[in-house]
Amino acid sequence: MKKLFLGIEIGASKHQVAIGDAESNILASIQGKVNIAEGANGILEWMNGNIPSLLASESNYSGKVEAIGVGFGGIIESETGKSLASVQVSGWKDFNLKDWFENEFQLPSVIINDTVAAGLGEYKCGSGQGAKCFFYTNIGSGIGGVFIFEGKCYDGIGYGAAYFGHTFIPDWTSNIPGAICKVEDTCSGFGIERRLRTAGYVPSNSSLMQKCNSLPNDITCHMLGDAAREGDTFALEEIGRIAQSYAIGLSNVITLLSPDRVSIGGGVAKMGDLLLKPIRKYTDKLAFISSKGRYEIVQSQHGDAAVLVGAVVAAAENRNIFN
Repeated sequence: MKKLFLGIEIGASKHQVAIGDAESNILASIQGKVNIAEGANGILEWMNGNIPSLLASESNYSGKVEAIGVGFGGIIESETGKSLASVQVSGWKDFNLKDWFENEFQLPSVIINDTVAAGLGEYKCGSGQGAKCFFYTNIGSGIGGVFIFEGKCYDGIGYGAAYFGHTFIPDWTSNIPGAICKVEDTCSGFGIERRLRTAGYVPSNSSLMQKCNSLPNDITCHMLGDAAREGDTFALEEIGRIAQSYAIGLSNVITLLSPDRVSIGGGVAKMGDLLLKPIRKYTDKLAFISSKGRYEIVQSQHGDAAVLVGAVVAAAENRNIFN
């Protein structure tokens, strides 16, 4: 009988559950959309409503589910599996996810940050394979990060590390001299859309206004990418500003810890080279000479499934991935 594992993503915009095998292949998955107003309770209800059907389908894959891996979009106390908080979703303060999953489904559970999970999945069977010092970061609803040194995820003092989105860069959106902001505020999906939806921010002659039917509150990052691909001047300039801001933070990461490979995932990164090419250009200008020409910036391979793949890897290894 094959060994199977449940991989779970708990994010700020979506949640997913999947069955995977020992080779980290995703065999089946279910996705839902986060209702911010319902907070943690809404997500847990969704889990209770969808996980049993996946568990019941294990015989379809000639196996048995042996453990659960969870990638959670927030700060986790690694030793206990307790959530300290989620930046975007309420209700997770001091909530023990490990206890909850093990009590509900009677399976051993491993709880890690969602970006850590995605990075682990990419390192084991994606864009990080073969890297000695690997940095994975996502540009999605938020921005996170994880360092993997020779196969071991770096966990700092036990509450995660490499919170790249919460490092500071110059704030080009402010008129205050010397203003700073977090990378996540400017470059995440939520940050980008918040800015684009500000009244008067997008010029009336931009094709973005046509795409949203002149309703700025409906503008999405996907529309921004489409407009840029069609040659819209404002959209191309906005992506350039995002790339330059992101590169300031990323060049500092590269200068400090000198990874040989950086992988960028998340929904916004699905723009591909439209975004990654200027990020590479600006990062190369800013990185210290010790790193120039000695690193590469690539797009993640697993896309929307990256957290699920990494969660399955964590469940299959069934140990503390930080030691």
